[in-house]
Amino acid sequence: MSTAVVVSSPTVEVSPPSIALASPPGSAVSVIETLAGYSQALDAVRRSGRTVGVVPTMGALHDGHRSLIQRAAEECDVVAVSIFVNPTQFGDAADLAKYPRTWTSDLDAVASGGGHLVFAPTVGEMYPDGTGGVMTTVSVPALGGRWEGASRLGHFDGVATVVSKLLAAAGRCRAYFGEKDFQQLALVRRVVRDLSLPAEVVGCDTVRDADGLALSSRNARLSAEQRRAALVLSRALRQGGALVACGVESPTEVEATMERVVASEPAVGLDYAAVVHADDLEPARSCRSARPLRLLIAATVGPVRLIDNLDPHRAH
Repeated sequence: MSTAVVVSSPTVEVSPPSIALASPPGSAVSVIETLAGYSQALDAVRRSGRTVGVVPTMGALHDGHRSLIQRAAEECDVVAVSIFVNPTQFGDAADLAKYPRTWTSDLDAVASGGGHLVFAPTVGEMYPDGTGGVMTTVSVPALGGRWEGASRLGHFDGVATVVSKLLAAAGRCRAYFGEKDFQQLALVRRVVRDLSLPAEVVGCDTVRDADGLALSSRNARLSAEQRRAALVLSRALRQGGALVACGVESPTEVEATMERVVASEPAVGLDYAAVVHADDLEPARSCRSARPLRLLIAATVGPVRLIDNLDPHRAH
């Protein structure tokens, strides 16, 4: 498996609506808008002998993000949260335009989670060629080309590129990512390893509502009925995980069970339900593999694409 840094034409030539950056009166959270300022601030933290934790986000922060910030605050002296709606990971300009932007509540979430500063660059700051795109792209085809990557062409190139830029600017740190976006987590780990970025990637447990739905910024776009239907994803994962836990060997049997569960909910359109190796996301040949496994699922509920995953050996 390799990570490639390639030169190409700009990926996306659109910019999201601008947001006014302002810290609430009395807020303990500082806002930095430039890469140079971000790097200088975190360099100063390390020179003082303190440790840095970073939480890269696209904003629209919810309790899942807050849990990442809290974990970082428990383990690091200073926590920096980046808020940047990255255009290069959106293949559809309409999807980019619909992405929620909740600046004031995001700052509140950072402060309540224990964060200290927010890095909120403009598109022009991150991609200064003026198009909102890049000519140099970080790509991990073996990890980013299947599953979500097959349905969202170019998405993971955008993720790998922006995370590389963010971590390079942050310098030596611990970087916190949620397991809910498991393919993204696997890809980020590989990018950091292959490019020798000075970050330790920390994966954090998926945060769920009481009914089992994995928290996502996209959940806000679901109607009450669609949200109820979306619960079939976590049910399918739990049933698949139960089969693995009780010794079923065949990944095909586990996948078929998850597919049947989703098929019981006609409002949900399944994209994939898969049993994979957790490190490289390759399809597993046996559920009794000595290598860690992960169950992946993706589906469309109304206008919203949702993903979820489960470690079958931690679920029971």
